[in-house]
Amino acid sequence: MVKITFVTHDGVSHEVTAAVGSTVMENAIKSSVPGIEAECGGACACATCHVYVDEKWTELVGEPDVMEEDMLDFAWEMAPNSRLSCQIKVSDDMDGLIVRVPKKQG
Repeated sequence: MVKITFVTHDGVSHEVTAAVGSTVMENAIKSSVPGIEAECGGACACATCHVYVDEKWTELVGEPDVMEEDMLDFAWEMAPNSRLSCQIKVSDDMDGLIVRVPKKQG
């Protein structure tokens, strides 16, 4: 199990415990993190689980693939560190991961 911190647009931190192999989105939904809507249920078919990966974690989390990049075009205020949380698989080395939730979803 690893800890992930979601920081909402108003600066409130929500720390959750995540199982290795699950997705960041699954853990946000399970823990009722505000601002993560996940309308498509993790199918990479919308942009309602958009997060900003903290800069110290971007290299470890990696870049979005082509399909995710296409969906990120629908994200609200996309940034270089934007990712869809449904596409980030939790690994052991992500303990302490910090992601920020945008003010609204696409």
